[in-house]
Amino acid sequence: MKRRQNLRSLDTEKPNSASAGLDRMSSLDLVRVINREDEKVAPAVRKALPQIARAIDLIVPRLEKGGRLIYVGTGTSGRIAALDAAECPPTFGISSRRVQFIMAGGRRALGKAVEASEDSRADGRKAMARRKPNKNDVVVGIAASGRTPFTIAALEYARARGAATVAISCNRSSPLGRTADIAIVAPVGPEVVAGSTRMKSGTAEKMILNMLSTGALTRLGYVYDNLMINLHPKNVKLRERAIAILERLTRAKREVTARTLERSGDSVPVALVMLQRGATEAEARRLLQAHKGNVRKAIQG
Repeated sequence: MKRRQNLRSLDTEKPNSASAGLDRMSSLDLVRVINREDEKVAPAVRKALPQIARAIDLIVPRLEKGGRLIYVGTGTSGRIAALDAAECPPTFGISSRRVQFIMAGGRRALGKAVEASEDSRADGRKAMARRKPNKNDVVVGIAASGRTPFTIAALEYARARGAATVAISCNRSSPLGRTADIAIVAPVGPEVVAGSTRMKSGTAEKMILNMLSTGALTRLGYVYDNLMINLHPKNVKLRERAIAILERLTRAKREVTARTLERSGDSVPVALVMLQRGATEAEARRLLQAHKGNVRKAIQG
């Protein structure tokens, strides 16, 4: 009974008076309600910007030392974490080993609900133990409620082994937040459909993870200006994007940038250093290696 009362007290579980009578509304009125509630998400995230910035500053030096960014979550939170982790390699060119996710119930839970797994602290510890967290890693636990046993136990295990820890939740003063070095809280309030944290809470979580990964990897030089300099041109669209990036940054003609991209082995960073420094492919690669892949530093030399 106590556990049920604790759950009912959470803002993310309370009925939302703004969406009362939702099942009797027209489609247009229904989506207007959802849209009005969604407008509350960005201001809630805005209040957490100082903590998000602190988390980025926690992540950057650890990734710089070869550590990992590891997300852990269950249900909607886990799936959103998996999405952000999966998008980092194609967006930033970083190895999938460096940005990982742990999902309660394993990968099968990405496409099918395995809700019971989130209640197991033992499963959370085991899942994290398999990753062997250390002092160079940052583990980010995501749970809208801030009370998910699987995620809390995983974060506790990681912290006990020296990893830095970050908690993301949508309820204040949560057990998950108390477990972490930094607590990021986006209090979005009750959901349009009570308890359906795939809605405002999920949107807030996605926004925060976007900031963490984009902020950290931009700081580390995986972005040049505001361009995806580390994309892999594996198809026609991406090759055209790569050529357009090189044209924009160097003001060279298309035929020059396309030829240089080919000579670079289809590496946009190598091609850019070659064009900006007048370097050979080998020289460009040496410069990038000397500056840990940071393109701006490699160009400045």
